[in-house]
Amino acid sequence: MFSASKLTEEQKQALHAWAAEGASIADLQKKLKDEFNISLTYMDARFMVLDLKIELLDTPKEPEKKVEEIAAPKPEATGEVSVTLDTLALPGALISGKVIFSDGETGIWMLDQQGRPGLDPDTPGYRPVQEDIIEFQKQLSDLVRKKGF
Repeated sequence: MFSASKLTEEQKQALHAWAAEGASIADLQKKLKDEFNISLTYMDARFMVLDLKIELLDTPKEPEKKVEEIAAPKPEATGEVSVTLDTLALPGALISGKVIFSDGETGIWMLDQQGRPGLDPDTPGYRPVQEDIIEFQKQLSDLVRKKGF
């Protein structure tokens, strides 16, 4: 176990300076290794910070990006409905695919083994306008017929 009393005054001052610059415990641990060839476990570094009364700055962390923000950009509204067929159907589906409605909203559609349709919009609670539903049904019917279902 490491003791903070083993550090020289120069090393203690360096630690306080690094902390004032915004260094984290892990940064201090790394800098001690790089600058003074002192290896510490993370736990020892935490105890050292407490023993030396080093004030660490609270740096605000960037909020984690949600999956929706990381995902590909949303398609732009084209004014028309676009229906595509997946090459591999979703589990439990006879066939499935994706749809882009005229306002740019997207969703996943499927037909189950009994031929019942299902639609899962990407935006919870989204309801396409009646014209889009009619166009979606037409295009879906054409796709199903072309594939021989």
